[in-house]
Amino acid sequence: MSANATPIPNAGASGASGHISDGRVAMKGVDISHKGILYLDSISVSFDGFKALNDLNLVVDAGELRCVIGPNGAGKTTMMDVITGKTRPDTGSAFFGQSIDLTRLSEPEIADRGIGRKFQKPTVFTDHTVFENLELARKADKRVWPTLTARLDSAARDRILTILDTIKLTAEAGRPAGLLSHGQKQWLEIGMLLMQEPQLLLLDEPVAGMTDDETMRSAELFESLAGEYTLVVVEHDMDFVARIADRVTVLHEGHVLAEGSMQQVQENEQVIEVFLGR
Repeated sequence: MSANATPIPNAGASGASGHISDGRVAMKGVDISHKGILYLDSISVSFDGFKALNDLNLVVDAGELRCVIGPNGAGKTTMMDVITGKTRPDTGSAFFGQSIDLTRLSEPEIADRGIGRKFQKPTVFTDHTVFENLELARKADKRVWPTLTARLDSAARDRILTILDTIKLTAEAGRPAGLLSHGQKQWLEIGMLLMQEPQLLLLDEPVAGMTDDETMRSAELFESLAGEYTLVVVEHDMDFVARIADRVTVLHEGHVLAEGSMQQVQENEQVIEVFLGR
């Protein structure tokens, strides 16, 4: 399916469970029978006459690690706002898999369907331990009484232990989150997103402010998540992008300027002109 094609509602059920032909794990509950998990088709968004997005077309495959780059004002944040339901497009369509129309869902409904978003600044419960943060983030009935009476069963505990191992914070499980380093807080918040059982993760400048060692460990984390999850990473650190990206999308003035490998976009004359101001 091309970026300009509208997904076919209820097209095939083979993507809802099991595996797809190229070996990637199919996303539970999301029809990825055509490989794509996210389709943005001719999306435009205007704010007081300014076009933040201008006929934006984007397709992201299931299990992909896609990086999105571009100068300030290119539309990166607005794009994520549209995907998560924070902003409604003036025109165009946004589909999660073949049949989930994101423009018809609220922000909580979109999150419940399996799209998680992490903002640049980490948001964790600083007075609670790392383990407790993950426990609070788990996908469960969040109404007051069920929350007060909930008991952590063995499956939930095993899930938390698995996430702790994934984000490399097992040794910090009993430590208050407020005492973690900046990088560790970022990893904890990613772990909290994983507790929600998402299929698509949107990560906004996840390595901003990290040390070189933390940045390297973040690259390893994202690479380990790709395949089981789909990651869309907005980032300004080009060395980090070059390290992790399956594919790079360059946004400029609200639309896709170029797309391909990091080497391909670095050699693109239009991209060079935009970034260097020539």
